Amino acid sequence: KPNLIIVNAENTTNGKGLNLKDYKELMSLNISAITMGNHTYRNEEINDFIEGSKIARPMNILNQKGLGYVDINYNGKIITVINLLGTIHMDSKYELGNPFTTVDEFLSKHKSDHIIVDMHAEATSEKLAMAHFLDGRVDAVVGTHTHIQTNDAQVLPNKTLYVTDLGMTGSIGGILGVRKEIIIDRFVNDGKEPFKLDESNVCGLNGVLLTLGEKPTIKLINIQK
Repeated sequence: KPNLIIVNAENTTNGKGLNLKDYKELMSLNISAITMGNHTYRNEEINDFIEGSKIARPMNILNQKGLGYVDINYNGKIITVINLLGTIHMDSKYELGNPFTTVDEFLSKHKSDHIIVDMHAEATSEKLAMAHFLDGRVDAVVGTHTHIQTNDAQVLPNKTLYVTDLGMTGSIGGILGVRKEIIIDRFVNDGKEPFKLDESNVCGLNGVLLTLGEKPTIKLINIQK
């Protein structure tokens, strides 16, 4: 029974992006805030509802609709959820600002009781660098994008919680949610078949449970069914 639930939803609608139907379904599940990533605008329908929504799109994507943060009012305290996009080995077709200087400028102006950052990035070094850059300035930095949960959940020296990647919620019978035959064919034969979602019956729920405050803790969630 967590007080707040935050999800990364950039792969929710057929693997790329988020449409209004799926956004409303997430909201019906008592989701408090949604973060995105490099596929934020792959489903163009998001442009029709992202403004004024509970969606934080990457703060360092320039000249696009939406905001890079969501403020949640919980029992009189403001919890800010920030989304950032890494710049190393990412396939974003949008103009990007530097995620480090972008969040630094934002934090100098925005006041909150607690701050959680989703660092959506390919390189583990970029995620860990961001965590140390923000250590003591935010409550948590959690990584997304690589879909594989990492075993490095920790409390940094200045009490910022960190994990390199939350993992993935969905089918785990394929490869990163895609049918394994398609991905293997790409590696072996340079195949070009479009991605299709894996439909096996092996499902997983990955994430972390964060406890904020004087004695912060981070606990991995890994459920398979």
